[in-house]
Amino acid sequence: MDQPIGERIRDIRKENKMTLKEVAERTGFSISFLSQLERGKSNATLESLKKLSLALNVSPAIFFDEGNNTSNYDTSSETEKLSHHNIMYKSLHHPLKDYAFQPLLVNLKPGQNEGNAFTHNGQEFLFVLKGLLTVLLNNEKIELKEHESIMFDSNQTHYWYNYTDEEVVFLCVSYDFQ
Repeated sequence: MDQPIGERIRDIRKENKMTLKEVAERTGFSISFLSQLERGKSNATLESLKKLSLALNVSPAIFFDEGNNTSNYDTSSETEKLSHHNIMYKSLHHPLKDYAFQPLLVNLKPGQNEGNAFTHNGQEFLFVLKGLLTVLLNNEKIELKEHESIMFDSNQTHYWYNYTDEEVVFLCVSYDFQ
């Protein structure tokens, strides 16, 4: 990935002619946290990136784009890592520029059980490729095995976890209402 997430956030914010205060008001994050995030002094979570993408009116995929792929098919193996949460994401939307939904390939390392449940307007579809995924949906824990799926309105409180000692790989397809 060519540009760190924090720099991308700052560039997008400035392109939209928004102040840190405006973004803070739209996300509920403090100005201090946003400033630290933009400077690479604080780490992003999936929840924070989702809230930022909605506040900045961009797809969350913009934070994961490899940027240099101009072919019709994405054959790169680059992923965006949120290593402090043992999560790796890979955007699968290439080559479309304006897309209605966002497909992500998500890898959760063994024992990944951090992160806060959150909501956003839209829908999500999860399909487990490998391992046992625990989905928290409205405070109910749902376990999905390989080749099992779930689809839900994402205005319900949700998040996903790996409570096992093996890697979990799944496809997450989300659609955000604007």
